[in-house]
Amino acid sequence: MNLFAGSSANNLDHRLAWINEPQSWRFHDEILHVDVPESADFFEDPAGVNVRSSAPFLYCAAEGDFSLTAKVDVDMIDAYDSACVMVMADDKHWAKLCFELVNRMPTIVSVVTKAVSDNCISEQVGRAKPYLRILRAGNCFGFHYSLDAIEWTLVRFFRLDAQKVKVGVVGQCPVGTGTTVRFERFDFETKKIRSAKVVD
Repeated sequence: MNLFAGSSANNLDHRLAWINEPQSWRFHDEILHVDVPESADFFEDPAGVNVRSSAPFLYCAAEGDFSLTAKVDVDMIDAYDSACVMVMADDKHWAKLCFELVNRMPTIVSVVTKAVSDNCISEQVGRAKPYLRILRAGNCFGFHYSLDAIEWTLVRFFRLDAQKVKVGVVGQCPVGTGTTVRFERFDFETKKIRSAKVVD
């Protein structure tokens, strides 16, 4: 079910809510546009230098197995500008999968945070607008991406021990002066997931 269906202007589906609501966001043709402010990020620096939880996060509450898929795009102006999907148990236990500017190249990046963040730079994917997916099976989670919503690549497989979570989309601009991200879908479905490692 696309939770963006029927949304317009600044009207949200009743199942959606913001953490760090940005000053400027809007729907146009069921695409969410978010103007991300400077220094917006979720990160728990292992060195303790850069600790932030300031990025705009639009989420729905989830319990049990589910899948979330979003098609994402971002104006890549400065390093680490990104559009992400994220699952959060609490402010110290969360994980995100991002389409991010790294070394001047659009790249798939994942971060798993359990008190401190474990950052993993994966694959360069070019300028195509990728699909990002989170699968949950029990307390196991899988991050996947695709360029066509047909062939999927597993990026990260991990565990979060939490019954209830928040899951949704995030826009980030850690070092720049601001950017714009776009999310074309918010396909959320609660169903039995055979394995978080495999997209059926």
